[in-house]
Amino acid sequence: MTSLRYQRLYVNIDHVATVRQARRSAEPDPVAAAVLCEKAGADGITAHLREDRRHIQDDDIQRLATTVTTVLNLECAITDDMLRLAETLRPAQVTLVPERREEITTEGGLDVVGHREAVQAAVARLKAVGIRTSLFIDADEAAVRVSKDVGADAIELHTGPYSHAPRTGGPLAALKAAAALGASIGLAVHAGHGLSVHNVGPVAAIPEIEELNIGHAIVGRSIFIGMERAVQEIREAMDDARAADRF
Repeated sequence: MTSLRYQRLYVNIDHVATVRQARRSAEPDPVAAAVLCEKAGADGITAHLREDRRHIQDDDIQRLATTVTTVLNLECAITDDMLRLAETLRPAQVTLVPERREEITTEGGLDVVGHREAVQAAVARLKAVGIRTSLFIDADEAAVRVSKDVGADAIELHTGPYSHAPRTGGPLAALKAAAALGASIGLAVHAGHGLSVHNVGPVAAIPEIEELNIGHAIVGRSIFIGMERAVQEIREAMDDARAADRF
């Protein structure tokens, strides 16, 4: 039996804020949730500040920047306001994502091919102040190659197609191919969207993927078993997949 290298788990705490914003109150506090996630073994905390502020608020990001003791991964769109905020707070990592106001959740990867110049300019701004950059992209060869060309440090492969149809084979094969390509050209490879304890195994087992971003499933599960146990549960599923027999 052989074990793959350790795979990081970043917990997205957006939907703790979603519950809070339903009442526009102070609780539950996503920053308090982040503390519990770190206590349970999360390697980093992810938060997506959307343009319409539907869940995470500016104050949340400010407090996370001074509270998170692991790594803060700020997800944001390529807008001047978002980039200026990142330049001010300087989180360890920024993941650039697409955003449409009408979507319920992020529905696809960033169009790095069609918006190459804008993406390259955003990456340059972030790297100029020492921020590690990742691009949330579809598992597509052209997107992977352009991500490298524009100077990104990492790519986060959109696992939504796999999460919606984990047994069809095609989406998982695309993830494997994109991960292998990304690693081969010097990109760090991350993945996320729609992953849960029930479907994370095959993605966690892809050797080139060094980081998973998981949020909704953990927050939902925490309603029943608590935040710390929900984080530990997904961590165990990831570790089991990484340590599976390979002959």
